[in-house]
Parts: sequence; C-alpha cells; structure tokens
Amino acid sequence: MINKRLLVKALLAHNDENSFFDKKLKVNLRGKEGKAKFLKHVCALSNSNPSNNSYIVIGVEDENNDIVGVDFFDDSKIQNLINAYLDPAPTVLYENIPFPHLNEGKVVGLVTIRSNNKPATLQKNIWKYKKGMQFLREGSMSVPYSKTISALEDNNTVVSALENHAQNNIKLTLDGVMDFINRHQGGLMPQYKVFKELFVVCWSGLEKQVKGTTFYSRVDIELINEQVKLFYSNLDEVEISFSENEFIITEYIELGINGAFKFYPLEEVRICFEENGNYFIHSELLFKLPNWNKKTLHHLMNSSLVLVDKIKNGKQLNEKEEHEQYQLCSLYMICLLFEIPNAKEALERIRILFKSRSIKLYQTYKDTQRVLRKIKYN
Repeated sequence: MINKRLLVKALLAHNDENSFFDKKLKVNLRGKEGKAKFLKHVCALSNSNPSNNSYIVIGVEDENNDIVGVDFFDDSKIQNLINAYLDPAPTVLYENIPFPHLNEGKVVGLVTIRSNNKPATLQKNIWKYKKGMQFLREGSMSVPYSKTISALEDNNTVVSALENHAQNNIKLTLDGVMDFINRHQGGLMPQYKVFKELFVVCWSGLEKQVKGTTFYSRVDIELINEQVKLFYSNLDEVEISFSENEFIITEYIELGINGAFKFYPLEEVRICFEENGNYFIHSELLFKLPNWNKKTLHHLMNSSLVLVDKIKNGKQLNEKEEHEQYQLCSLYMICLLFEIPNAKEALERIRILFKSRSIKLYQTYKDTQRVLRKIKYN
C-alpha cells in the first residue's frame, strides 16, 4: 500500500518536473482556459508514460518546492472532465493529501494518471486547442505532438522505485490512527474500521438524529495507509454505513418551499476494497428533482425580491426575514434547476450581496454552487 504523503515527498525530493511528474501552485478548473491547460498536462503525461503512473502535485511553490497547500478540492467528477475531452481517456484520480504543518482546511492535491495504453487525443475543441491534437512531455514541458520529439523515456523503473519507497509500515499506520483520534475529540466521536486486514479507515463527525435516521456533519474521513482525506462541512448532512468490503458515504441536502423542508439524497461515495490489496473510490449522483409546482416556484422567487432589496439597501430585517435570507440561495438553485426565468441572474446577484454581508451567508451560496457543479458534471 502506498502512503500518498510519502509519495508526494519522494516526488518532490527526488525529482524536478520531468516526463512523469509535474507540480503546480494551484489549478483553476472553472473556466475553459484552466480546464484546457489541465487537460493538456494530463494528456501529455498519459501519452509519455504508457506503462507506469504519472503524477501532478498541486499546492507546491515552483521555485523552492515549499509545500503551501491548496483548498480541499471537493469534486470527485474530475474523471468526467477527462472522459468528455480525451479519447481514449486515461484513468485520473484526484486525492486530497493532509500534511501536518499546513493550516486547517489546506491539503496537497495529488493527481495520479494511468494511461489507457493508447495515445490520448482531444476529441473536441477547448480554448485554443483543437480537436485531434495530441500532447507529449518534452522534459518538464507539455507540448503538442511533433515528429521532432525524441523517443519516449522509459520511466517504469524509476516510478516503481519511488512508489516502493513510499510503502507503509505498521508504525506509520498506528501513528496515523492515534493522531486522528487525538485530533478529533470534543464530541466528534472518532472511530476506525479495518478492511481486508490492510486498509484502515478513520472517521469522525457530529451526530444527530432526524426521524430515526443518524446523520453526521463536520465529517472527516481518512484512509490512514494512503493518507487520503474526505471532508464534509458543518452544513453538510451525511449518512455513513459500511460492509465487509465497502465504506459508504451518502450525502443529503435539505430542500423545501413554504416552510416544508425534507432531506434529499445528493451523492453516494463508495470506497471499495479488494482482496488483492487495491481499492477504488466510486461516486454516484443520487439527486432527483422534487415534484414541485413551477408556478409556485415562480411566485416564491418574485416574492423574494422584496427581501433582496431590503438586504441590498441595508434595511433592518425582522426575525422572519433574518431566517428567510439563509434560504434564498437554496430557493434560487431550485428555480434554476426548474428553468425558472432569471433564476441564474438572481443567484449571481445574491452572491455579490452575501459575500460582503457575512461568512455564514456566503457559505450558503458556496454550498449551492457545489451542488450545481455535481449535477452539471453528471
């Protein structure tokens, strides 16, 4: 089993950027330019390493290799982006790797790329890159394929040596479990479970009961041996279950209109453990649009504009309005999904207001965007 934190250290200590390894301070997958550049690097690394893994480490200063970290990347749909633009698509895994010295909420992103044994090609245009283009690594650069590029390096031996160097031992495993338990006291109920005599999953969270169902918020989940971390915030509602072979996280969102709220399944993440010492993480979107009346939603959105104007003009809100402002982003998201006119513009308008109003209100907008991204990628 590979300890991913040790692997990151080995990559940074042993190598500068080369034909099987790239490092970034950060990546931006929101716009077409950022997506295109990321796809270029993935394509080049995959095509240059047909028989071994290649890696991108994110959250590292380019000049001195200082590990500064990035925000937790809550998007398990990165493979969907690869599948949409590259053919044949390499297997790509993005993992959030905790480092003890980083500030809370910061991790190192580790992208592992496994070639499909055939040259990956762009299957449609994106930004300035055209359909049919292929990329390779030339030293530390990802460049369009050219006949002038020399033969590919055989990186299999050196990558295998690095991965072997990052193997776990019992001391690291026990230290990891004890460290997790010590860091998650104060009502967070830290627990652990061993799978297949090899894998240790630790998790913690704040427990609450809703109509006989146990939900957790502020959830931390770590695969100790792999130094892989999943995180759900105070505002998330998560159900945890497991079997002999799987650890299952089901995320819910609370939605409602006219004061009637209900929990709806959003996404299920399964960590599946195999007898051969391998594991994989599979995610599936579960969300189904509730059967609500579009006329009612249209009326509610129009009615909400009075509250938005009061917020915009800095007027005093009454007790009911103080509560209702936290539901605005959820309402506009529902209206957007039901294709109510102007819902997208209303959500953008409230983003600007909430960002300067309070951290807690702006978090409701960020949570809404996270849900919309997951739905979009599916």
